[in-house]
Amino acid sequence: MMAKGTYGWILLATPDLDATFEKVQAGDTEVVQEPTEQPYGVRDCAFRDPAGNLVRIQELR
Repeated sequence: MMAKGTYGWILLATPDLDATFEKVQAGDTEVVQEPTEQPYGVRDCAFRDPAGNLVRIQELR
């Protein structure tokens, strides 16, 4: 399902969102959202992988 882009979404976490964003952005991905402070208290970003799956990455606090 992931290979076809039908998995839906994946949520990951990292202690350094900015560094992770730079690494992922340099790869074969489509940026959906740059690192942003969400109103519900989470800082995150989002990408689409080459298959079209949405991948969100949160910063651990």
